[in-house]
Amino acid sequence: MSDREVSVVLPAYNEAATIERTVEVTLETLGAFLPDSSFEVIVAEDGCDDRTPEIASRIARADRRVRHVHSDERLGRGGALERAFRASDGDVLVYFDTDLATGMHHLEELIESIRTDGYDVATGSRWMPENVANRPLRRDVASRGFNALARLVLRSRLRDHQCGFKAFDRDALFALVDDVEDDHWFWDTELLVRAQRAGFGVREFPVDWEPKGETKVDLIRDVVGMGSGIVRLWWQLSARPRIDRRVTMAAGTLLVLAAVALMTVYLDPSAVVEAIAAADRRLLAAATGLYLLSWPLRGLRYRDILAELGYHERVGFLTGAVFISQTGNLVFPARAGDALRAYIVKARGGIPYTSGFASLAIERVFDLLTIATMAGVTLLALAAAGVDVTGIGATGAPEAGRESGRTAVYVAAGVGAAAICVVAIIVATARSDRNLVRPTLERISSDAYVDAVATTLEQFAADVQTIARSRRAFAVVGTASVAVWSIDVLTAIVVFAAFGVDLSPIALVAVGFFAVSVGNLAKVLPLSPGGIGLYEGAFSLLVVALTPVGWSVALAAAILDHAIKNVVTVVGGIGSTLLFNVSLTTAVEESSDVDRDGVIRD
Repeated sequence: MSDREVSVVLPAYNEAATIERTVEVTLETLGAFLPDSSFEVIVAEDGCDDRTPEIASRIARADRRVRHVHSDERLGRGGALERAFRASDGDVLVYFDTDLATGMHHLEELIESIRTDGYDVATGSRWMPENVANRPLRRDVASRGFNALARLVLRSRLRDHQCGFKAFDRDALFALVDDVEDDHWFWDTELLVRAQRAGFGVREFPVDWEPKGETKVDLIRDVVGMGSGIVRLWWQLSARPRIDRRVTMAAGTLLVLAAVALMTVYLDPSAVVEAIAAADRRLLAAATGLYLLSWPLRGLRYRDILAELGYHERVGFLTGAVFISQTGNLVFPARAGDALRAYIVKARGGIPYTSGFASLAIERVFDLLTIATMAGVTLLALAAAGVDVTGIGATGAPEAGRESGRTAVYVAAGVGAAAICVVAIIVATARSDRNLVRPTLERISSDAYVDAVATTLEQFAADVQTIARSRRAFAVVGTASVAVWSIDVLTAIVVFAAFGVDLSPIALVAVGFFAVSVGNLAKVLPLSPGGIGLYEGAFSLLVVALTPVGWSVALAAAILDHAIKNVVTVVGGIGSTLLFNVSLTTAVEESSDVDRDGVIRD
């Protein structure tokens, strides 16, 4: 034990009217059962914009038992507490809300739970049968709902996680606090849940509680934030530890098998095989040759992106890197090939991981923007030509089929419009000095997970900024993206034509475009390696919804289209790995130790 046994922290944000009285009551209560030299009171002033800093400093100068920890910026309730605890001297660390809503006659019991009884964490509770808690209805409903969710979802044994009346053993707190991500209202809950999961002794005891003044909890922003905190903590503690590469692969495989099993309910697999056997092989060969042309364009586009970031590499090397990364996405789940490309350009080209991931982010933005823009242009062109977009090729189809066609087109149009809006916002943010991302998200929630999302989006916008601010670079990379995706669509159209379907050229182009676009959007979900199954399902659905073509031909076209593209990718990937002397398995294992910020993890 050190000379200073107990440190009490008072989190203070704009408490000018009450902080002096709170410190006085705290000193009196502590002095009633502890020697003056054995405790300290720390005012954790959290970026206040009233007279709280001035008052706290004056109190600290007048009484050596009081200290003032000042912050120029708002850290959040949890952040202010953590900062003050790190500056404290005590072996028992205590905090309670400065409104003194919890009866101060419980303070000795709180401290002695740690100091004498040997618990690692002690917390007051407003929801135990023995306590007295006079709560307004608005607070009562929100608190009971939150605590019920925390017990159910996070498997906590406690009745009340948010009571601002807690004490900690110093060693136990600092063994936990580095893993606590929230820095505001959810800080308490996360700490208590992590303490229980780590096997620390946690005591909950009833306290008398009466609210004083207006709550500083925003019942929209902060409740949503704490709700998202529950989801985030559940994912970190319960879900993520159980999800490894084998689980992901198994889940994706089962999903594909389930989709295939369901398909047999409304189509004959032998009919699909017969349709594939009857396809025109010359057109399939032409489609393969056409798709091969897109790969040098992918290398050129990647070269231009890296050049804008200050790195210059040969097109052949970069085309090989793209081949390897796309092959990795086919072989391994959860788009592991994206990290694989960053590893390749780092290991073989000396390009830092941060720049490798930034170039990937830029490439993804242009892919999304190109697909969405081409969808919009196609819809507008068809509408201008007087074509009934909601009934393309549906002559003779039943009313249900035509209705499905309308729905499919509306969904495609909605997705395209949303994608264009999102990319436009990102580009506008990148070209502007104003930070639009963080203020928008902070209006919704105050959880640390939202802060992490805001940080990621800010980094994403910064990655795009280099390209977005240069009209020449934007035009060059954009033109290459249009060429890449045009060849992708034309490949599918040639494959579709190989089945001899009776569709007009306009209908064939429109259906080919929508099927490929929605199929590739489905592949964004990392549920199966390379989106196998997802692409075919989305492609077939759009074809059947928009045309009188039956399921067997639609699925056969989807399978061949995806197979041609995957075979070209795998052959190119294998050739590139042999040329570069790279092991896919080893590269994925090593690249998995690199996070999206380019930091090597232990």
